[in-house]
Amino acid sequence: MAFDDRILDQAAAWAARAADPSFEDWEGFTAWLEADPAHSEAYDLVTAAAADAADALRAAPALAPAHVPANDDDGSRLTRRRWIGGALAASLAALGAFGLWQSQGGTYVVETAPGETRMIALEDGTSVLLAGGSRIELSRRDARFAELEAGQALFTVRHDEANPFRVDVGSDEFVDLGTVFDVKVNGAVTTVAVSEGAVAFNPRKQNVRIDPGHVLTSDTGSARYTLGTIATAQVGEWRDGRLTFQNETLGTVAQDLGRATGLAISAAPGAAQRRVSGSLLIEPVRNDPASLGPLLGVGVSKAGEGWVIGAR
Repeated sequence: MAFDDRILDQAAAWAARAADPSFEDWEGFTAWLEADPAHSEAYDLVTAAAADAADALRAAPALAPAHVPANDDDGSRLTRRRWIGGALAASLAALGAFGLWQSQGGTYVVETAPGETRMIALEDGTSVLLAGGSRIELSRRDARFAELEAGQALFTVRHDEANPFRVDVGSDEFVDLGTVFDVKVNGAVTTVAVSEGAVAFNPRKQNVRIDPGHVLTSDTGSARYTLGTIATAQVGEWRDGRLTFQNETLGTVAQDLGRATGLAISAAPGAAQRRVSGSLLIEPVRNDPASLGPLLGVGVSKAGEGWVIGAR
């Protein structure tokens, strides 16, 4: 099977992470493997190459990888991968290949703290504005791909019909059709709002077109989604210091406000599913969180170092 660079980069990144003794995200690793048969095959290809390198290194005792304990004989695929991951790390470290892999390609992560924004200019002419409390993975080999892992990002894409820009969120894929669009991840829910051009949602599955003035909400990893409308001026308005909520849950409002202001804001117990509407400026709320009360028609109270909205 031929793999695109993105899948090989992900396989190599998982292998390198799994080699770290402190690695604990086996659940996430398993979910990635099961998301696409190509993932498992790419991972096997990468780790097989690493195992070959490790075999060569055994001839040099000082560089030999750690011995596998005799009682580690359950034969499980995951156990073998843990050991091969260690061999990969040893091989890459000994040969200096990891640095070479990064310089030639590979992925890199950009993160922002709550209350912070960051502009990322990609070499293809696309720009990504990352909201506070967000994490995105980009590829040095493929400037036409991004994976939003958490938070929110506004994409202004230089359209190339022959090589469209792709954004992954979990197992969902969004492909530009000449576009300015905003992607937000709140737990298992992803929303994509378009102000210019269009976006194709999961073109190899549901193949839903999102036009300007429309917003798609998806339960990430499932076939469920809804398509609604939004004023184009509200798409990415957080970059100008404003947030608008239309019949939104207080749980989502709290997450969005925390990301935008940098404050610890949560919904009161039992109030997370209550729905509110309103439009507000971020800076005044950052300076005086109690001002949320009259703006959204909710109670606001101080709780330690943070704030609780929706309290009665």
